[in-house]
Amino acid sequence: MYKKILLRLSALALCCIFTAPVLAQNRTISGTVTDVADGTPLPGVSVVVTGISVGTTSNAKGVYTLNVPASAKTISFSYVGYATREVPITQDATLNVALAAASNSLREVVVVSVGYGTLDKREVSSAITHVSSKDLLPVASNSPLMSLQGKVAGLSITNTAGADPNSSPNVQLRGVSSRNAGLGPLYVVNGVPGGNIDNINQNDIESIDVLKGGAASAIYGTRGSNGVIIITTKKGSSQARTFYEGYASFDYLTNRLQNLTPDEFIADRVKNSQGQDYGAKTNWMDAVTNSPAFAQKHTVQLSGGSGKTNYFASADYRNADGIDLRAHKKEYGARINVNHTSDNGVFIATLNIAPRYMNTKNSDQGNFNNALTLNPTYPIYDTAGKYNYINTGFFSNNPVENANVIKSEAQIKEMDINGSLRVNILKNLSTTVTVSEISRSVRSLNFTPSTLSSIVHAGKITQTNFASQRQEENDQKNVEWTGNYSFNLGRNHIKALGGYSYTLYNYNTFYAQNYDFPFDSYLWNNLGSGLYNGGAAGQGQSAVSSTQNGSTLISFFGRLNYDFNNRYILTASLRREGSSKFGIKNKWGNFPAVSGAWRVSEENFMKGALPWINDLKLRADYGITGNQDFDNYLSLLLYGGAGYFPYNGQVYQVYGPTSNVNPDLKWEKSINFNAGIDFSILDNRISGSLDYYIRKNKDLLGYYNVPLPPNSQSQTFANVGTMKNYGLELALNGSVIRNTEFGYNITAALAYNRNKFISFSNNVYKGTPFVELAGLPAPGSPGNIQRIQEGRSIGEFYTLRSAGVNKDGALQVYKKDGTIVQANQASSDDKQFVGNGLPKFTGSIGNTFRYKRFDMGIFLRGTFGYKIFNTAAFYIGTPSSQSDANVLKSAYNGKSKYSLLTNPATTAIASDYFLENGSFVKIDNVALGYTQPFKIKYLKSIRVYATGRNLHTFTGFTGGDPDLVNVNGLTPGVNTSLNYYPATLQLILGLQATF
Repeated sequence: MYKKILLRLSALALCCIFTAPVLAQNRTISGTVTDVADGTPLPGVSVVVTGISVGTTSNAKGVYTLNVPASAKTISFSYVGYATREVPITQDATLNVALAAASNSLREVVVVSVGYGTLDKREVSSAITHVSSKDLLPVASNSPLMSLQGKVAGLSITNTAGADPNSSPNVQLRGVSSRNAGLGPLYVVNGVPGGNIDNINQNDIESIDVLKGGAASAIYGTRGSNGVIIITTKKGSSQARTFYEGYASFDYLTNRLQNLTPDEFIADRVKNSQGQDYGAKTNWMDAVTNSPAFAQKHTVQLSGGSGKTNYFASADYRNADGIDLRAHKKEYGARINVNHTSDNGVFIATLNIAPRYMNTKNSDQGNFNNALTLNPTYPIYDTAGKYNYINTGFFSNNPVENANVIKSEAQIKEMDINGSLRVNILKNLSTTVTVSEISRSVRSLNFTPSTLSSIVHAGKITQTNFASQRQEENDQKNVEWTGNYSFNLGRNHIKALGGYSYTLYNYNTFYAQNYDFPFDSYLWNNLGSGLYNGGAAGQGQSAVSSTQNGSTLISFFGRLNYDFNNRYILTASLRREGSSKFGIKNKWGNFPAVSGAWRVSEENFMKGALPWINDLKLRADYGITGNQDFDNYLSLLLYGGAGYFPYNGQVYQVYGPTSNVNPDLKWEKSINFNAGIDFSILDNRISGSLDYYIRKNKDLLGYYNVPLPPNSQSQTFANVGTMKNYGLELALNGSVIRNTEFGYNITAALAYNRNKFISFSNNVYKGTPFVELAGLPAPGSPGNIQRIQEGRSIGEFYTLRSAGVNKDGALQVYKKDGTIVQANQASSDDKQFVGNGLPKFTGSIGNTFRYKRFDMGIFLRGTFGYKIFNTAAFYIGTPSSQSDANVLKSAYNGKSKYSLLTNPATTAIASDYFLENGSFVKIDNVALGYTQPFKIKYLKSIRVYATGRNLHTFTGFTGGDPDLVNVNGLTPGVNTSLNYYPATLQLILGLQATF
């Protein structure tokens, strides 16, 4: 009896012992996890009781439910890309938490594309700048590269026709690198070298990595000399997401050149016998301007899938007008990315397809030129209501008529497709095969009607209307194999890469033209009906033409990454590459590179002595890169047409040599050295990098004079010449204020670059010690105004040196002996170096503010320390400009120095009188947005935003916006023509919605 009672009491005691903690766990806490910036729910957030392995994750609506023990004090909430929060547990059963995005510091795992792979930013030992999609500027542009403008120190992106919907920017990294080969960087899109930058929707970009150091670029061999820009597009995930963005943009003329009004023209030109009054009052600039120019763009993105298979699909539509009457672009694009992993994780397959179709109408930049210079008393239409025939002033045509009746269009088709298969042979050993094709087809269409006033007025009976078609096909096929192996030996971490690449390029064109069609309505659609070429008259030898050429590039490459204890980092790579473009003696080249880094902040002496330094890395790299961006077959002896020979009543085409053979032709070589510091301090509130670089470009390509005979041609394309670039680059990021309610971040990018041309000669080819560039056109014979000379920089202005203006209104200049004469009494031997058009400094400052659901960005950009030749002032900015042409207001503004030049004897003589300081600071981009979250089934959030671009330019330059004068290339700081596309202030209104 007692035993039974004791047994039952013991069982009850045990039940109490085991059920007590269970009863204590019965408390349940639930809530919603949201983004502090916009209030959107965050799915997949890890919710864990601090210190205990009890946790859960939030669902698709951000809701979580968690059972917690009585002893629990705090709950930890963590999510990728967001700062982890530990929240104290209270008596409330509901606990809602808002997470803030993690600060942009080295504590985050920032993945950087380094070419044929990625690395943690902390492992990078070369000069690479990483820009995430959220850091790109909001722009309404033809090219996604404009969103990167000013963001990367040392990367110069200019577009002198930004409001033209078909324009493309000019891109140059760390200065000029060549005379006759390409100056732009290599683009790598989703791992495929030579990617088509025009076939990318900015909304699809995940990140952009700019490989500036030679050690990083050397992995791309003969294509890495001008740097490498790696663009990675977005991919799918297991979380389903639907996104829409649409915007409308409006471009308004700003910072425009001001010419005389009709009344001013009569008062200042007609009354001084420098023009005629035709009775009308025409604002030619307004007549050829479409302001505001309207554009719209719409993007829809879909993504989702599972842990094994996911997808990302995007489609976009853009319809944009230019600021001129003719320019227009309509385009449709799409991008599909599919990733699949087998159940056992051995096989990973990816597929990317990106088609794009564009229909363009090309701008006529000469129309703004015409509008500036035409007599404003000349009417657009004659008394019969037809376009007036104009044959006075600078340019003898009617720009309004040109814009409305002359057609210049293009139909462009692009297709980027690549697929890869990765096999994970072992946990640390994998191999990948990638096959890709990049193709572009352009059909150019041109037509001039027989009703054009200049044709009618001339009374032509042949060559009246004109039409042409041109078909261009570019195709690039790539096959690449890579193998990756990694292993750890204690604190030693090693990663090895090996690979093979084969690229086949092909280019072909077909062109046909004709005149004298029976109907203007045929346009370019019935070339055979024209009578001029191959028709009844059988005239002309240029009726048709065609071209086909190609090249092959083959490479073997390898790279080794080593680090000891995440403290000492060493990277070495080698690429051996061969190109069919090179001469028979130099088909192959080797491109080695080595870089190293020391993470000083990981040393114990640093951690103890300077705890405010979160990360400090010293690095240096050295690499040899090449440039093979020049035409095919230049090393070979080519034959071509050399006229026509009559024989026995027949005319035969004669062929002969058109080039000299050069078996020694090879790639241009760049020898690069870079030393830098990466740092993060004060709890990662301030981070940045400082780089010093020096790049020597050797074996520069160019045409050199050779004797006749033994050569069949007077010039040979050869590797001769050396130049050098060196400079400093500084990038800073500051998290000034960071809390849940308000945040303020600031970024800065500063660059200093200098250039020196060392030599034009070598042991075989002897060139002149200088080359004249930047020739100015008629009227008059102004000649060249820049010179590249040994021992001096690219962009040197070489003109007469001004000594002011005499009492007769004539320009005075210094002769070489120091005496002063009237400019028309000096000779070309009196020219001197008078300034440089290459900027010394470029910089930008970005400010980002966040207050609750509002966000705001202010971006300033500037260029400093260079000269601009004021081409507009030279031709149409003085009282002595060509008779019956309109001129700028500065010609008769007593405060302008150009108003003093009244003597026509010195009108067409170039001197530094027309050089001005080109430095400027621009309020480049101001964006304001507001995000409203929703807790409804069909909509998660909406963001509305407004952006202003090119809002104001602070400058002393009087020739309009100095940003319209290109500072890249061999002739920086000068426009050698009056043709130009005006600057615009752009307003963007946009909507983003997440479903």
